[in-house]
Amino acid sequence: MRGASLTEAQRDSLTPDQVVQAFLDGNERFLSGRQRDRDFLGEMKSSATGQYPAAIVLSCIDSRTPVEVISDLGIGDTFNAKVAGNAVNDDILGSMEYACAVAGAKLVLVMGHTSCGAIKGAIDNVVLGNLTLLLARFKAAIDQTAYDGPRTSKNAAFVDAVARTQALKSAQNVRQRSAVLAKLEAEGKIRIVASMYDVASGVVTIL
Repeated sequence: MRGASLTEAQRDSLTPDQVVQAFLDGNERFLSGRQRDRDFLGEMKSSATGQYPAAIVLSCIDSRTPVEVISDLGIGDTFNAKVAGNAVNDDILGSMEYACAVAGAKLVLVMGHTSCGAIKGAIDNVVLGNLTLLLARFKAAIDQTAYDGPRTSKNAAFVDAVARTQALKSAQNVRQRSAVLAKLEAEGKIRIVASMYDVASGVVTIL
């Protein structure tokens, strides 16, 4: 049983590649029903006076994508940023810079997912209050997705193809818009990685 959260020494001993692998290994445990036996109260208590997450994950608000569950993680393992369609904005970037440059996280993981409602809304040109501007951020991903077939929100394969493009674009936006994170990645101190989660199969795939 894991009864404590990550310590600073444990986190600092990990390479960025090892953190990526930890997400994939945890996902395999999730898929096989072999999740670790955790003492969440113990993790809560041990992290109360300090936290040393190994990663920050940018994922969609979709209720089917709780990263700690699908990658078998515990309290204190990862910072989380959630916004529809895993869009990148200045506040998200600032949070990522804090996570990595200040708190010492080794990985920025952007996680898109299949059957994404935000992507469907962008394809349909939905107009609704503040959501309108958010969905407009995904227009470039729609335009840049090469796809032979119906380019509509009713075509699940096209929606998923756009979501994949968007995840890759978000990861690239992190590099382009944050000199802090780009420098850390160039120095090998962190990795910036895009991924996709399949809500039907439960599989996390690194892009």
